[in-house]
This record gives sequence, C-alpha cells and structure tokens, in this order.
Amino acid sequence: MELIALRAYLSAQLGAVETFPFGPEILVFKVAGKMFALVDWQSTPLRLSLKAAPQQALLWRELFPAVTPGYHLNKQHWNTLRLDSTLDDITIQQMIDHSWHSVVEGLTKAQRHALGCP
Repeated sequence: MELIALRAYLSAQLGAVETFPFGPEILVFKVAGKMFALVDWQSTPLRLSLKAAPQQALLWRELFPAVTPGYHLNKQHWNTLRLDSTLDDITIQQMIDHSWHSVVEGLTKAQRHALGCP
C-alpha cells in the first residue's frame, strides 16, 4: 500500500484526526484523542503501527513475517507492519479497522455517541 492510499484509508475512519505530535517524521491518526495508527512515512518501506487485542496481535505476528511487535510502543497491544508488498491491501485495511475498533471500544459511551457509534 502506498502512502497516498494509506493516508486516505486512515483519514476515512470515523472521527479520525491526523496529527504530528512526535515531530514531522511520524504521522499519527487519532480518534477521540487516542492513537490508533502511526505512520513512519519517511521510511522505505513504509512502516505502520496499529493497535490490536493482545491475542490478535500475536496471531498476526505468527501469520505474517512483515508484522512485528510495536516499535517503541507497548508490544502487547501494538504491532508494526512493514509495508513491503508482502501484505495485501485488504489485510492492511482489516488491521486498520481492528485498530480503530480497539480504540473506540475503550471510549466512554458518551464519546462513542459523539462519534455517531452505537
């Protein structure tokens, strides 16, 4: 997945906000002020870090060599994906969706309601 398509998909998540809180090298996507994706947009290949339920994070690491424990993140809850064409776009999108849902599930009922979530 190329940066333009990745950025568009991340931005399309309900309530997604694009920020650079760690400097210009890392593009961070948040929902309700909580991170769900970090993109090292200057690396080659691109690296994308996503939140995941602990068991799901482990499963993806076992299934896909391009998925490793989160770089500089809580390795129990975060994976880093190397976008080197070994992961297809559908799989990456599913992982992004899981990350967004993982964060939204942790929000209060009022925060989810404000986003328009059930």
